[in-house]
Amino acid sequence: MGKVQASDSPVAVIDVGSNSGRVVVLRIAAHRHLEILADGRSPLRLASELANRPRLSSQAVDRVIAALKDFTAIAAGSSARRVIAVATSAVRDSENGAELLERAREEAGIEVTVIDGEDEARLAFLGAVYGVQADHGMLVDVGGGSIEISQFRERRLVRSWTLPLGALRLSTVFLHADPPDEEELDRLQGHVRTTLAEAGVPPLGTEERLVGTGGTIRNLAKIDREAGDYPIPHLRGYVLARKRVGDIAKRVASRARSRRRLVRGLNPDRADSIVGGALATLVSMEAMEADDLIVSGQGLREGTLYSLLGMVLPPVEQVRAASIAALASRFASWDQGRARRRTAIALVLLEALEPQAGQRVRERIEQAATILDIGRSIDYYSRHAHAADILTESDLSGFSHRKLALLAAVVREAGEDGSVVRLYRPLLNAEDRPAVSRAASILAMADEIEHRMPPQSELPVRCVVKKREVRLAAPIYDPYRQEALGRQFRRAFGKPLVIEAGMPAPGGSWG
Repeated sequence: MGKVQASDSPVAVIDVGSNSGRVVVLRIAAHRHLEILADGRSPLRLASELANRPRLSSQAVDRVIAALKDFTAIAAGSSARRVIAVATSAVRDSENGAELLERAREEAGIEVTVIDGEDEARLAFLGAVYGVQADHGMLVDVGGGSIEISQFRERRLVRSWTLPLGALRLSTVFLHADPPDEEELDRLQGHVRTTLAEAGVPPLGTEERLVGTGGTIRNLAKIDREAGDYPIPHLRGYVLARKRVGDIAKRVASRARSRRRLVRGLNPDRADSIVGGALATLVSMEAMEADDLIVSGQGLREGTLYSLLGMVLPPVEQVRAASIAALASRFASWDQGRARRRTAIALVLLEALEPQAGQRVRERIEQAATILDIGRSIDYYSRHAHAADILTESDLSGFSHRKLALLAAVVREAGEDGSVVRLYRPLLNAEDRPAVSRAASILAMADEIEHRMPPQSELPVRCVVKKREVRLAAPIYDPYRQEALGRQFRRAFGKPLVIEAGMPAPGGSWG
């Protein structure tokens, strides 16, 4: 396929999958952040075609060609300079795959590359693990025709497996009754269990996490998320428990296909494959001894672009920093100079007030101080709440949902006279209140000081922690603001805050 440069973007990546076809138009934007410009999806159902014969029907090939034509129109509508198309398990296994490729060239004007299982696993790994908080572990990609499993260490691929255990393939081969009976379900699970064991797929090791991607896993996560109130609307970083996968598998397997379509969160066109996919996911988690998995919102398509760019997975801390910077740069109200000054002030305060704070707290303070001003694009007076909402609505890379909820809570509470942790249940609870309140108080003080800080001036703050009080030298003159900050500070740190209004003298001291 050959390498491309970031300047060559936008690029359209087409995936002719065994269950569905997808196109996504991507661009590497500022800070090497992946930006989605457009996408499209078409149910192809190719895996079911190959359950009892080795060839795709003419109707199936027609569906693919129609989808490819539509995908190229979407690519053209987004001014994609290049279109990359790959085909996976079903086309790979079909006797007449070459016929499909020839028709794609002649009728849709697209050169489709059939990738082998090893490349499919590698590309899925690059795309899926890039944006999630996991350094070591396994990736499971449940497709329509196959499952790709990848083992990684320090965010580098170690080995991979491609197994014929896709959701649509399993459902078509093993599940005939509607709803399926217990014997069919047992045979399917036994087949998955035996195949994984014979392939030598190992259990997770110490400090390893399981990451999941593919339409089946994202649909399972969506069903789980829709079951109750949840503060994060997107799926990247969602933690899906094995017990919940088992519960969902029982629920969808107990319904006839016509009623299964009504399950909240399930894409209706997956009603015929979700049972096989859910059971394959469940048995895979059991085999790898994973209590839960982290859902990735990306996969093969994004990995294809990363591979074309010659990218490797950076440390997750760099991914988070780039994601925050890219988000901030989209807003006209955001000023990099002000963000840097606010961050510098906040870190001075953190060092004085919590000298033992670890890197996680420092990173959260830096992120909160950097991102705060994006809320001004909507309304200045409610900027804290708007910035928090933008954070949770944005599909940021490198964040777990809990880490994102903590960041949003800090930003929101900096503008509130009280705790906001309750808004982020079940990701946060009462035990998180003290840490959120301390960080929010520091952010609020840094923001008020930065408002009064002329550009290019010396850092106008000095903070001294005494036994009974904390004294802050800063240019905050208004008694009302002093009182509000003091009230928030006392709730967070349990001490009164004494503000010495004015610019602190270098090397000066209080008596």
